[in-house]
Amino acid sequence: MERTKPKGHWFGYLGLAMAFAVPALALRFAGYDPGPLPSVLIFGGAVCAAAFLLVWAAEAAEKDISSSLAVALLALIAVMPEYAVDLYFAWAAGGNPTYTQYAAANMTGSNRLLLGFGWPVAALVYFFYSRRAGHPVSAIHLEGKARIELAFLGLASVWCFIIPLMRRITVWDAAVLLGIFAAYIWRVTREPQHEPELVGTAALLGALPTRMRRAVVTSLFVLAAIFILVSAEPFAESLIEAGKILHIDEFLLVQWLAPLASEAPEFIVAIILAARLRGGHAIGILLSSKVNQWTLLIGSLPLAYVAGGGPASGLELDARQVEEVFLTASQTVLGFAVLAHLHFGFGEALALLVLFLVQFALPGTEGRVVLSWVYLALAVVLLWRHRRSLPAIVDAVVRPGKRIGRIRYH
Repeated sequence: MERTKPKGHWFGYLGLAMAFAVPALALRFAGYDPGPLPSVLIFGGAVCAAAFLLVWAAEAAEKDISSSLAVALLALIAVMPEYAVDLYFAWAAGGNPTYTQYAAANMTGSNRLLLGFGWPVAALVYFFYSRRAGHPVSAIHLEGKARIELAFLGLASVWCFIIPLMRRITVWDAAVLLGIFAAYIWRVTREPQHEPELVGTAALLGALPTRMRRAVVTSLFVLAAIFILVSAEPFAESLIEAGKILHIDEFLLVQWLAPLASEAPEFIVAIILAARLRGGHAIGILLSSKVNQWTLLIGSLPLAYVAGGGPASGLELDARQVEEVFLTASQTVLGFAVLAHLHFGFGEALALLVLFLVQFALPGTEGRVVLSWVYLALAVVLLWRHRRSLPAIVDAVVRPGKRIGRIRYH
């Protein structure tokens, strides 16, 4: 594949991201509160800008670390802004139990948005551009490494059904899910290294001389971390206040607007890769991000809750939050089943997107529970159809010495 040559105008995007982030920094240091609605835009813009900086820096860092580890770290770093907002809600819930609903809303929204919107949109973009290029295909094909993510995603999904059954997220959940995440990181570091294929701003950063590249990448990481730390609390609080002013359910606002802002860069990176006919890479990054969110994010919530003064028994969930977690877990199982045979077809992408959109038309808890069982029923059918692919997914983890191959970027 011909490498994309970096173009000078991509440096302008670094300046644009900084222009969105700096006002939030200035407001916090000045101690000025512009009000809930302006704060949503200013601090939300800073969170989004910081996410772009992190994605660019993480991609460029692939030049200096193992490529397999870089994919996992890219997926992790890309969702750090999302973690910061959700962990703030969990920490605040330790002293004010009403914040528990916001922690649950943000966690379930980010997970469902990633799988129900991010995966299918990236795939549909890939199908569109492959048709426009004159060689239409019916599926994105993944090989090798994708089985690692699927194995850990499946393992975490089985455990996460315990959460709605117990009606709380406990420190035991944290221990198990963080252990799964640690095992996942250990496993991906054992994959062979290959030369990264960078695009856009990341390509420009990657083309810099080694010392300069490392200095710039490190600086971007530090700046992005500062912007996130400065913006997470006021963005989270302003979302709640804005919902009250606009008479919008704060739960829904926190569930969808916050993840959309923090995950926008990740979606854009995946869409760019898909448009460049690198659909396997696009889905691979989003799959890795799903593993991170379904393990590290959920596992971190009870720890933040306890750190904020909450009891060690963990975050107690009400009926609405239990239903949201059950729906998210059911969707995740279907996502696993869809990719179990390492093919992501047009029909499957469209089905995931339609099911994701249907939830907004379902009134009350009863409709969401029905949708959850629809997800599970479809998952059972697909798992039976793809049952011959399941042993290879298990082998990807229990037999790490066995060569499983790279993702095929189609």
